[in-house]
Amino acid sequence: MGTAMANKSLGDNRTRTSVSIFIVAGLCCFFYLLGSWQRSGVGKGDSIALAVTESTENCNILPNLNFETRHGGQAGSIDDSGTEVKKFKPCRPRYTDHTPCQDQKRAMHFPRENMIYRERHCPPPEKKLHCLIPAPKGYVTPFPWPKSRDYVPYANAPYKSLTVEKAIQNWIQYEGNVFRFPGGGTQFPQGADKYIDQLASVIPIQNGTVRTALDTGCGVASWGAYLWKRNVIAMSFAPRDSHEAQVQFALERGVPAVIGVLGTVKMPYPSRAFDMAHCSRCLIPWGAADGILMMEVDRVLRPGGYWVLSGPPINWKTNYKAWQRPMEDLQEEQRKIEEIAKLLCWEKKSEKGETAIWQKRMDADSCRSTQDDSEATLCKSTDPDDVWYNKMEACITPSKGNGDDEGLKPFPERLFAVPPRIANGLVSGVSVEAYLEDNKKWKKHVSAYKKINKLIDTGRYRNIMDMNSGLGGFAAALQSPKLWVMNVMPTIAEKNTLGVIYERGLIGIYHDWCEAFSTYPRTYDLIHAHGLFSLYKDKCDFEDILLEMDRILRPEGAVILRDGVDVLIKVKNIIGGMRWDFKLIDHEDGPLVPEKILVAVKQYWTVGDNNSTSTR
Repeated sequence: MGTAMANKSLGDNRTRTSVSIFIVAGLCCFFYLLGSWQRSGVGKGDSIALAVTESTENCNILPNLNFETRHGGQAGSIDDSGTEVKKFKPCRPRYTDHTPCQDQKRAMHFPRENMIYRERHCPPPEKKLHCLIPAPKGYVTPFPWPKSRDYVPYANAPYKSLTVEKAIQNWIQYEGNVFRFPGGGTQFPQGADKYIDQLASVIPIQNGTVRTALDTGCGVASWGAYLWKRNVIAMSFAPRDSHEAQVQFALERGVPAVIGVLGTVKMPYPSRAFDMAHCSRCLIPWGAADGILMMEVDRVLRPGGYWVLSGPPINWKTNYKAWQRPMEDLQEEQRKIEEIAKLLCWEKKSEKGETAIWQKRMDADSCRSTQDDSEATLCKSTDPDDVWYNKMEACITPSKGNGDDEGLKPFPERLFAVPPRIANGLVSGVSVEAYLEDNKKWKKHVSAYKKINKLIDTGRYRNIMDMNSGLGGFAAALQSPKLWVMNVMPTIAEKNTLGVIYERGLIGIYHDWCEAFSTYPRTYDLIHAHGLFSLYKDKCDFEDILLEMDRILRPEGAVILRDGVDVLIKVKNIIGGMRWDFKLIDHEDGPLVPEKILVAVKQYWTVGDNNSTSTR
């Protein structure tokens, strides 16, 4: 019996020791901070260190843990010890601003009518680059917001053409080693602030009713930049065209923007997403093709939302000579716009100077049913959010069946209130309880991220992307005037919840991560992805996804990946050859949880730092 008691005591001690080790390991990993050097400023690229928490000093157990070995059995006997790491070479300098799906040379092979050649045209697999896009010589981290709104380092986007072409319109000025953005635009040369004040005399911009906005043909996105301080977030887009780098300038300024065009394909946004849509001298032929482009704006405009048209043909009687266009053409153009607006049940609220404002009626469906001799054709599609690469149709999207817009709360209450789509049971498998639980989970996750990387709250990361955004919990938990999140909804996601994200007062876009994203290189400061690689493991090559992440991530930008351990080990083997510093760490609930976190920082390097370049 004495021996048995001794063995039992020894077993208990071993159990307690094992439990203690796991508890200490969990706490150490929870408080472990990724330390790496950050470069900032202009001209000198001075370094800022990622802070490392004091609490790790006594965690002597951490260096002795072999993460991959300890969890290998649970993940299916993973052993990557013999895996050879593939080293990725830098691409040639000519690819510094490479945009794979908006390549200028490839675009010239497509028809020019209806802007087809400016739409997305991605390369076939055999034409994809498998190298690292270099930053231009002298590249530096952008200024922190709000200084970035007004100043962009010249080395980051060295294109002066707009300073000449748009000189009298106050778009952009070149001053020494920076570009300065005075806040002007073609329709507001005196500044976006005064222009927005004019809009605010008609549109309730200040009270939280208007939160999400769409800027079509945005230029350098000054409208969106100046809406930010009024708590309105704008999704801006413009094509990659002769106005070189306009979207790149927008993102360097810290303003949400993507490369895009209103052509023949539906916009990559859900129906009833925006509280306001805007066109300031955007050169879009709104009255053409039976109003198909206005119908597409109507699809994404929430009932009660506003459409602003500034510039031709508004006030044509006064301005036709200055615009150097025949008076008759302008008159007919405005007649068509007014006719289509009436068909859509948009009520004209104001026309002052060269700016007209319409409001989409809350009861647009019933309005159309009472119109005499209405020529409205309703869309037959059962899913108005099924838009990826789908062609626009000359039909009107019914407003009913996609939520209760009258129940939408003003912002910021909207951020955590139950979205109408969920409250009305329109998202299969997502109950009100599940939504509330998801919010709690992401508050917990983000709290852990802020302990891992203490720069998240400092303003160091302005442009943030969530590659698999779910219900928008990550972005909601991060919400701050210092940053914004591009919530990406993978087109293969099990649940399409991008409409929910917009109902929370956040912005986002549909995208297939087997293709390149519609942005320039080096446009995001921090990239987050939860479950993305598990989602795409049978769809496309992890290497392609990771190289695309590297393309759009700024030098010394950060990455946070949350996924299963088996998937992250495969990811780790690829990024080992990508000039990233990284660390694979345990879930915040401890090492027994199979979901892990991979945190990384992209190293700083520019053209010419390595003579061994790709042959592509």
